[in-house]
Amino acid sequence: MRILFVGDVVGNAGQEMIATYLPQLKQKYHPQVTIVNGENATRGRGIDQIVYKHLLQQGADVVSMGNHTWDNPAIENFIQDAPRLIRPANFSAGQVPGQGFTLVKVNTIEVAVINLQGRVFMNPSDDPFAVAEDLLTRIKKRTKVIIVDFHAETTSEKEAFAWCFDGQVSAVLGTHTHVQTNDARILPDGTAFLSDVGMTGPYDGILGMQRGNVIKRFINQMPTRFEVAEDGRKTLGACVIELNDTTGKATKIQAVQINPDHPFIS
Repeated sequence: MRILFVGDVVGNAGQEMIATYLPQLKQKYHPQVTIVNGENATRGRGIDQIVYKHLLQQGADVVSMGNHTWDNPAIENFIQDAPRLIRPANFSAGQVPGQGFTLVKVNTIEVAVINLQGRVFMNPSDDPFAVAEDLLTRIKKRTKVIIVDFHAETTSEKEAFAWCFDGQVSAVLGTHTHVQTNDARILPDGTAFLSDVGMTGPYDGILGMQRGNVIKRFINQMPTRFEVAEDGRKTLGACVIELNDTTGKATKIQAVQINPDHPFIS
């Protein structure tokens, strides 16, 4: 089985890259399941129903979220009726709407996709390690193919999570920092790992935002409104995982990057 995962979609620029390249990526790699992180997809902060449906129409099977889940209040109006939209499972249990994981049927096999958020330098949330243990107790009764979108700030927390659950999940894929890392690998017990898949959106911004305001913030430490750098060149960060659908073990992980320096080659 092959899984395609696309990193944080940022604003209109990210949506344009999805519309242009996701169908081409699917044609090239023929994934059975495609996951897209969409937590910045609507104007760079959260997601609304129109954009959620647009991502599905372009080929996403699951849309995952992160720390900006509630930044667009419109999500509360539809998240309960969006079975392919998942927010971090370690948001306060029973207190917030939505779901932390979903199951996608591929022939006779179910693929579980879990969304979790880290706690280091992030807004308060429940312990992702404990929540994962509880979820896996239930999910492993149905499938061994389990993909985790671990939305976190620090590489150390992402690595710790991957090593902790090596052999229990098929892949731990980091999101949130918007810069694709060069550490894609298969851990000893069969879990694919990548610290950060990267982002999909403005190539010449700073993490997708307009450079000027970000630079001013660092220089004068004054509050500044960050705006998506919609104009200019664009990028797409993704990865492809191959796994054994009987054991759930990963056999290969390949980072994918499309930008002016790495043009798409079909």
